[in-house]
Amino acid sequence: MADERTGLEGLKDAMRAQPAAAAASAGEPTPVAGDAPQPIRDSFGRAYATGRRKNAVARVWVKAGSGRITVNGRDVTTYFPRPVLRMVINQPFVVTQTMGQFDVICTVKGGGLSGQAGAVRHGLSHAMGRWDPSLRPPLKAQGFLTRDSRVVERKKYGKAKARRSFQFSKR
Repeated sequence: MADERTGLEGLKDAMRAQPAAAAASAGEPTPVAGDAPQPIRDSFGRAYATGRRKNAVARVWVKAGSGRITVNGRDVTTYFPRPVLRMVINQPFVVTQTMGQFDVICTVKGGGLSGQAGAVRHGLSHAMGRWDPSLRPPLKAQGFLTRDSRVVERKKYGKAKARRSFQFSKR
């Protein structure tokens, strides 16, 4: 019985050591308590994130550059003609004081222009936080990393809209 317990304890110790050994064999640095978060970038030096708002989904890539923003293959000023929407997209740069330091490429699907601008801002904030983890705290303080989950309520049967009833006629 003592041999079985020793064997089980040895197995437990081996199981605890296995993830660290697997990470070391994969060439990944083993996390140490108190380490600062590392940037997450691909082989092209870009950070990627997905942003969502209403029904819009934006896929955003960020890399060091001259401040060029491309949305669905077009310049941001042609895709978002309203200045308010461009202001929404530029808010993460203003908060982190990095205006003109990043090139942004994004693809957007679904929703309208307002939802798409919010999705780009959400994805851009996440991508900037992955590109440089020191940018994350000011973005989080402004609420740019939080997904705004409000969506249009569905229309119910027997109603004119989601909640509005048809006009009542007594006679």
